[in-house]
Amino acid sequence: MIQRVTVPSLFPPPVYSHASVVEAGTKLAFLAGSVPLDADGNLVGAGDPVRQAEQVLANLGEQLRAVGSDFAHVVSTDVYVVSSETAVLSAVWDIVEASGLRTGPHSSTLLGVACLGYTGQLVEITATAVVPEHAGE
Repeated sequence: MIQRVTVPSLFPPPVYSHASVVEAGTKLAFLAGSVPLDADGNLVGAGDPVRQAEQVLANLGEQLRAVGSDFAHVVSTDVYVVSSETAVLSAVWDIVEASGLRTGPHSSTLLGVACLGYTGQLVEITATAVVPEHAGE
């Protein structure tokens, strides 16, 4: 159902694929940005991008379950981090890499940005995932 492609003529990516191909007729979920808020709408991990990344991934897992999917079926993500420092982006990427998103691997873009939507928000992840026809697929 998902074909993950690493292009031999390009520099090999560390833990993601260059492209993901999904056959026509497959059900896809396009998820809104997962943010570092708890169920009550409180910011988790103020000033701590690593803690925020953990919360974002927990929330992303909830989004995926709600549509009948999971981390293993994610085909693409965009990871936004409020920072211009490579070390901060790398620290957040380490959390992404350690999550279930490593399964695949999926296609991903890591971006340093000036700001995000909520006051104090440092991390956000958008995702596209396949919704398998049968549980456990």
